[in-house]
Amino acid sequence: MTSPDILFAPIAIGSVIVKNRIFMPAMHLNMCRNHQISERLIEFYRERALGGAGLISVGYATVDEVSGTPANIGAHGDEFLPGLTSLARAIHEGGARATVQLNHAGRYNSSMFLGGRKPVAPSAVPSRLTRETPEELSIAGIEATVSRFAEAAGRVRQAGFDMVEILAGTGYLISEFLSPLTNRRSDEYGGDLANRMRFGLEVIDAVRREVGADFPIMVRLNGNDFMSGGIGPDEQLAFAEKLAAAGVDALCVNVGWHEAQVPQIVTQVPRGVFAYLARDIRRRVEVPVIASHRINDPKVARLLLEEGFCDMVAIGRALIADPYFPEKARSGREQEIVHCVACGQGCFDHLFKMKAVECLCNPRAGHESEQQLDKVATPKKVMVVGGGAAGMAAAIAAAERGHQVTLYERDLRLGGQLHLAGAPPGRGEFRLLADDLARRVAACGVRVVLATAVDGELLAAERPEVLIDACGGVPVTPPLPGVDGPQVVQAWDVLAGRAGVGRRVTVIGGNAVGVETALLLAEIGTLSGEELKFLLVNNAVAPEKLYQLATSGSKEVTLVEMADNLGANFGKSTRWGMLQDLDRCGVRALSGAKVVEIGAAAVVLDRQGERCEIEADTVVLAVGTRSAPSLRQAAEELGIRYEAAGDVLQPATVFEATHQGHKVGRAIA
Repeated sequence: MTSPDILFAPIAIGSVIVKNRIFMPAMHLNMCRNHQISERLIEFYRERALGGAGLISVGYATVDEVSGTPANIGAHGDEFLPGLTSLARAIHEGGARATVQLNHAGRYNSSMFLGGRKPVAPSAVPSRLTRETPEELSIAGIEATVSRFAEAAGRVRQAGFDMVEILAGTGYLISEFLSPLTNRRSDEYGGDLANRMRFGLEVIDAVRREVGADFPIMVRLNGNDFMSGGIGPDEQLAFAEKLAAAGVDALCVNVGWHEAQVPQIVTQVPRGVFAYLARDIRRRVEVPVIASHRINDPKVARLLLEEGFCDMVAIGRALIADPYFPEKARSGREQEIVHCVACGQGCFDHLFKMKAVECLCNPRAGHESEQQLDKVATPKKVMVVGGGAAGMAAAIAAAERGHQVTLYERDLRLGGQLHLAGAPPGRGEFRLLADDLARRVAACGVRVVLATAVDGELLAAERPEVLIDACGGVPVTPPLPGVDGPQVVQAWDVLAGRAGVGRRVTVIGGNAVGVETALLLAEIGTLSGEELKFLLVNNAVAPEKLYQLATSGSKEVTLVEMADNLGANFGKSTRWGMLQDLDRCGVRALSGAKVVEIGAAAVVLDRQGERCEIEADTVVLAVGTRSAPSLRQAAEELGIRYEAAGDVLQPATVFEATHQGHKVGRAIA
């Protein structure tokens, strides 16, 4: 007899029964204007509710005029009630429970969004995030803010939501009061931990009085701030106990401030690694506890639930990547899930560009109402050339519209450059994406032909009505003296495991491919996680030596970039961590350096007019991509409609490739 799936067991949060253990946490989507909820945002959440999530939190939502930006959901005035009501209704119609996360950004807000007014905080401590110094809240200001939290919570209930969530972590106002880093007050709201907890507990008390005893309150708090000189797990545990004693009905545990130097959501973060913090809190409280961060697979979610780490799992960006993740897991179709790769390119980096959230893995995310893939009346014969990200996205979209699609790939497997992107340490999720997309290609009924290059002769024989050219790009070889030497290899060949390297390696090109290749090479000779754990638990090596063994490999790696900055084409959420890893792994990085010649045993550089040499056994080229030869002319000569996507148009990121491919495939009528 099959045992019940713990992931889909109902759970009570206060008076509310949630149908399963999957919680979609609040994530800023940048889909509001002047705090008003848009139809785009409603349709985004409607699809996640239809996809099977048990509980969805939206937000964060503002509590007063200085607590957020105009792109945040508004809850600080009655004029926002109609939008909130429509949003709650859409989530309920999709079958999920709904809550709103209320928050005050504190010193993380910017005067740019406040009409020149200063943001407010417990103390006038500058923010490294905004480069601004906030204004210290007066006692009257504190009391007013507490009241505004309560009033906003009342609107959440009035709008028809099932519960309300208070954000008390991530470096925003409540956590700013908690931390001695940002709370330098000498009154009853500063000093010892009891005083620093006072503001957050007063917010909970005021909200409870406003919403009543039967309306559940959740709190999202940090298990660890990861801020040197801040508060760690022990004080967060004490705060969690106080919250539970104050009548909070559930706790959602996340980690880190936006300023923290510990990666929290990117692909190098191991799946579920921070769940131990939720487990520690769960052991101390009697209310449901939710674990967060990098839970993007049902197996990980079930393990955390079964082993007592938590009572629910927060699955956020994974539901942007695949809104039907829960239903696929429930109905035995887990192999169809498209996993979030934690790239941050659309869901996080877009926010810094003031753009709405999108997704590398799911081009429909944020475009649910405008990108319905209706079946065509008359299917066409479509040939897609190239089985990388762009080609697979195009093939899937065209097949979903009902076309007869054949996908040709010259390699022995689908995935293209996704396999290269997944080669460096901590980037393996990209290889999983290649497999996910390949399974979707098969599920859509696309005919796949591998190990076959398409030329004019094959095109003439097949005679498709539409050709989608996604044959990709090829690495650039710069015109340098010595570039044709036997010691010179392409980064693509190193990443693919087709080329070996010597002990001293110089990587030419400091953009994404160069940085990732340098990190891959620097990792060679370091100890694995299994090896480090063995040495640690057996007290065989001091912790300081373990760190050295984890970061010091057997290669001497130098990274050379002509521009002044390394990793310029990384997204903001990824770049700082990658550069931190270069330094940590001992990669010698030289920016503002132009390679003038490659010798038999050295690379000659020009740095600000001075020539120097770097000894090198192997030179790795990572200087860019150029488009592969196009099939446009052959298609036009045969009268075949020609479309293109990805690197064959111009060198593109994976995000651009999947979106271009989807757009081209969807547009075939």
